[in-house]
Amino acid sequence: MELPINPFKRALATGDTLYGIWLGLPDANVAEIAAGAGFDWLLIDHEHAPFELGTILGHLRAIAPYEVAPVVRPVNHDPALLKKLLEIGVQNFLVPMVETAEQAGQLVQALHYPPVGRRGVGTSLARAARWNQIPNYLKRANDEICLIVQVETAGAMANLEAILDVEGVDGVFIGPSDLAASMGHIGNAGHPEVVAAINRGLEIIVASGRHAGLFCPNPELAADYVKRGARFLGVGVDTLIFAEGARRLVRHFRSGDSDSGEKPRAGY
Repeated sequence: MELPINPFKRALATGDTLYGIWLGLPDANVAEIAAGAGFDWLLIDHEHAPFELGTILGHLRAIAPYEVAPVVRPVNHDPALLKKLLEIGVQNFLVPMVETAEQAGQLVQALHYPPVGRRGVGTSLARAARWNQIPNYLKRANDEICLIVQVETAGAMANLEAILDVEGVDGVFIGPSDLAASMGHIGNAGHPEVVAAINRGLEIIVASGRHAGLFCPNPELAADYVKRGARFLGVGVDTLIFAEGARRLVRHFRSGDSDSGEKPRAGY
């Protein structure tokens, strides 16, 4: 039995643009439907959505047969939580609210075995090690971990260069919504001052040689961010996709003109 290779980490290294969506609905059927849609990555959002370890594990298993990479956003920086996520098989972490280089360094420590970090050893209980069935797991696991830190405040952006200097940080994901809030433009991630701050951040990240990403469901603005070096973009959320699709469907049938616009597919 071989150690699962991390396709997301390798895909980032190619320089291709990778598109993904947020998963906030804890039903594994939703994860499997999204996994077959053709995205490059899917983010399981433990920070804001009603996930627990068991539902994250269910999502990982639902996604596993498909050619799409799961990424987990933990609710906080707690090393004990990160250790449990590692043990159930998470390899890609997008960690929110990283404000300083010190915090970034602590995350590197928590996610890696010695001598790089201080992750505890418990492979006989770990799905990640296939319960001790993967040869040399302890010596090889560090190479497959991908740490993306999320900078999402004006203070974090001011510390961006120092954060990027931390060895073991693979990339930086800019959080436009919280950044906008911290800059006095809550609810307006497209404000010119916020967009200018994001553009400066992308320039710094790209110059450092690390991978840059952000969440942007606006196609035109996202295209501009890609031109500026963003290489992994969140472009939607499962809850919003369902809600918007439901509203569009009801408008279609209540419009009095069921022959206009996009028609629903026949069957179930």
